[in-house]
Amino acid sequence: MYLLILGGTIILLDQVTKYLVLHSLPLYSTIQVIPGLFNLVHVRNTGAAFSFLAGEPSAWRQGLFIVLTLFVVAMLLFAYGKLRSTDTWSKTAYGLIVAGALGNLIDRLRLGEVVDFLDFYVGAYHWPAFNVADSSITVGALMLVVPLLRGK
Repeated sequence: MYLLILGGTIILLDQVTKYLVLHSLPLYSTIQVIPGLFNLVHVRNTGAAFSFLAGEPSAWRQGLFIVLTLFVVAMLLFAYGKLRSTDTWSKTAYGLIVAGALGNLIDRLRLGEVVDFLDFYVGAYHWPAFNVADSSITVGALMLVVPLLRGK
């Protein structure tokens, strides 16, 4: 139940924010929110993280990302099922990663690409634009790394 509530909430938030961007911000436009630090943008990513494989042929790339996402989600759900019921930290981490992966998968299936809109930068140095699903994956992955760094 925890996974459904957490995952459903993240996926809903991801899809609602992308819907708002798609319907209120023209493609490649920018709204400055915090000068010198943060913009809302509307860009599309046909690749994976940091536009990995973005230049590859569409059908091949899409198939690879869909199969890879489904494989990773299946593995994470299997691992999630093996967790102790009291291991909320790991359950949350796995749930965030699964929800983020599914949020971006929905974009790939619907649009053939992922909608990104969060643009952080300092001066001319921009972090690649990302979205709620990407944030969820990143936070979940960091949550899995923290116990390893602490020796647990």
